[in-house]
Amino acid sequence: MSKQEPLEQKRWTEGLTGYHYLVLCIAIMGWMFDTMVQWLFVFAKQPAMRTLLPGIPESDLNGYIGIATMCMMLGWATGGLFFGMVGDRLGRTKTMVITILMYAGFTGLSGLSQNWYQFAVLRFLTGLGIGGEFAAGAALIAETFPDHARPTALALMQSMSAIGNILSGVINLTLTSMVSSVDLVWRYVFAVGILPGFLVFFILLYIKEPQAWHDARERAKQGVEGLGSIKELFGDPRWRRNTIVGITLAAVGVIGFWGISVWSAELLREILNPKNLVELKKSTEIKVSLAVMAQNFGCFLGALCYGVVAKRSGRKFAFALALLGCLIVIPTTFLITNSFPVAVILFFSMGFMLLAIFSGYAVYFPELYPTRLRATGVGFCYNVARYISAFGPYIFANLAQRFGLRYAGVMISVVFIIGLGVLTLAPETKGKPLPE
Repeated sequence: MSKQEPLEQKRWTEGLTGYHYLVLCIAIMGWMFDTMVQWLFVFAKQPAMRTLLPGIPESDLNGYIGIATMCMMLGWATGGLFFGMVGDRLGRTKTMVITILMYAGFTGLSGLSQNWYQFAVLRFLTGLGIGGEFAAGAALIAETFPDHARPTALALMQSMSAIGNILSGVINLTLTSMVSSVDLVWRYVFAVGILPGFLVFFILLYIKEPQAWHDARERAKQGVEGLGSIKELFGDPRWRRNTIVGITLAAVGVIGFWGISVWSAELLREILNPKNLVELKKSTEIKVSLAVMAQNFGCFLGALCYGVVAKRSGRKFAFALALLGCLIVIPTTFLITNSFPVAVILFFSMGFMLLAIFSGYAVYFPELYPTRLRATGVGFCYNVARYISAFGPYIFANLAQRFGLRYAGVMISVVFIIGLGVLTLAPETKGKPLPE
C-alpha cells in the first residue's frame, strides 16, 4: 500500500504487532474494570442508602444518593487532575498501577460502610482512582499506536467500557439471584469490585512506557520543555483554546451521563415498584439489571460507531451527530418509558448516543496536546468538567423531588445544546499526526 494513501483508507490493523494488541488489551481492561466499578455503584447506591439510612422517608432518599454520587465525582475530578500530571511525570504504566489499585480497593471497602458518611467518603476515595486511570490509559494507546490506527484503538478502548458496565449488571443480577437477603446484595456487589486489582501484575510484567514519553522526559531533563504543566495548558494560545473546548465538551457529556442517565435504574424501579413492596423487590431488581445491561450494550455500539464516523467524516461531525441524538433520545426516554419492554428499547438508545460522545473524548482529547502535556491535558479536560458537573446528580435529585424523575431528565437535557455550540470553536484533527 502506498505511503501516500490517505490515513482513513488504510486498514486500522495494518502494521500492528503483537505488542500493540497487548497494550490495547491491557488498556481496555484497565478502563473496562474502571467503568465496571462505576456501575456497581449505580446499581448499589439506592439499596445502600436504604440500609445506611433506616427509616428515612422515600421522598428524601434521592437527596442522599445525589450527595454520594457528587462525592464520587468530586473525587473523580481531583484524581483525574492530580494523576494526569503524575502520568506525564511518572509515566503511563506506573500511574495505571496506582489508580487501578485505588479504585479496586476502595470499591471493596465501600461494601463495609456502617453509615452514609463513611459511604460518601469511600466513594470520594474510589473516585480518585477512577478519575486518574483514564488519562494514563488513553495516553498509553495514543503514543503506542500509529496515526492510522489510533482513532479505532481509542474508540475500542472506550467502547469496551460498556462491557464493564454490562459486567456490573451481570454481577448485580447474579448476586440478587443468589443472596437470600435482598438488603445485603449491595455489600456483596461492592466486594466483587476488588478483583480488578489483580490486573496490575500484568501491567508491571509486560507493559513498558511509550518511546514518545521517554523522549519527552529526556527533553525535560535537558531543560528544553516541561512535563505535565497545567500552566502551559493556558500559556500557549493553541493549547488554551483546545483546553476550553475540551472542558466544555466533557462537561456536557458528564452531566448527561452522571446527571441524567445513571438515574435510569431509579426511573424503572419507580415504574415497576412504586410503593417499594418487599414481594416485588427481587423481580424488580432483576428487570432493572436487564434494562441497564441493554443500556450499556447500546453504549458499546455507540462508542464503536463514533470511531467509524470520526475516521471517515471527522471528529466534529461525529460529535454533532451524538449530541443531536442525545438531545432527542434522552428526554423521550424519561417522558414515555412506562414498562420494562419500552425501557429496554429506550435505555439502549440512550446508552448508544451518550457513549458515542464519551468515545469522542478518548479519540479526540489525546489529539489536542503534545506528548509532554498529553496526560495532563486529557486529565484536565475530563476532570475539570467533573468539578463543573459534580453538582449535576444533586441538582437532578432536587429537581426530581420537586417535579419528578421524568421532568428532571428533560430539564437537564438542554445541556446538549451547549455542546453543539462549542463545536464551532473546536479544531478538526482528522488525518493529522499528534501535535508536538
